[in-house]
Amino acid sequence: MSKTINRIVDFVQQMGMSVRQFDISIGAANGYTLRMQKNNASVGSDVIERIVKTYPRLNLVWLITGKGNMFINEETERSTPSRVDIESFINEKLNEKWSAEKKALLDEILIEIKQQKKGL
Repeated sequence: MSKTINRIVDFVQQMGMSVRQFDISIGAANGYTLRMQKNNASVGSDVIERIVKTYPRLNLVWLITGKGNMFINEETERSTPSRVDIESFINEKLNEKWSAEKKALLDEILIEIKQQKKGL
């Protein structure tokens, strides 16, 4: 199974940069990435955080697990609901709930009216 460090090297190659350029871009020590790869070592969370901050289009799930695509694509971003979508959904659910409550209240009132008519 491929480790995070190997996916980092794949990413660097995909970006067309040298490993040294990459190390500099994320503020890592000179030779960090190659040393980690040579030792098949685990990458610290602080380094992963700097990578994701520097390269926001890099898919964090792919970087850590190897699942999915290397890059976050526009389709993924568009599938995330907007604030308007969320508010609309909430309003729809509230209206459904209120409608059910209104119907229950109306039924109770009608029963009460029938009982009052019988009592007269």
